[in-house]
Amino acid sequence: MTPAVIDVHVLLVRDGELLLTRRIGSYGNGLWHLPSGKLEAGESLPAAAAREAAEEVGVAIDPADLRHAHTLHATGAGQWPRLGVFFEARRWAGEPYNREPDKCSAVGWFPLDRLPGDVIPYPLAGIHAYLDGVPFGLLGWDEDLAGSA
Repeated sequence: MTPAVIDVHVLLVRDGELLLTRRIGSYGNGLWHLPSGKLEAGESLPAAAAREAAEEVGVAIDPADLRHAHTLHATGAGQWPRLGVFFEARRWAGEPYNREPDKCSAVGWFPLDRLPGDVIPYPLAGIHAYLDGVPFGLLGWDEDLAGSA
């Protein structure tokens, strides 16, 4: 049986702009990504998303203030298939900043209608689905159809 990795992604949007972080290291080096990470044992998805946002960009989010925006089943984004769950933060406390300089070289706000061209395809598919109001999508599978994510 092939395991799947469960990831949580946080969409921090304010005044029509989305917060992205520029990755450094092996995965996505030099590319933009959402604050995100893996679900840990014993954690709910919203709790994991709130934890990752605090760890990566220093904002405090009550898990109750997270709204499920999209779920993406992706392959080709690592050794195992991934289930990415994207949450929109409706409220948060604190100003985002780079809390992980060993994994991130920059934090920036980008207009939702003019995202940078160098966003990792996996989170970008979830961002587009969020903008389109699509709750579920596939990425990298044979049955992946244009517009499904």
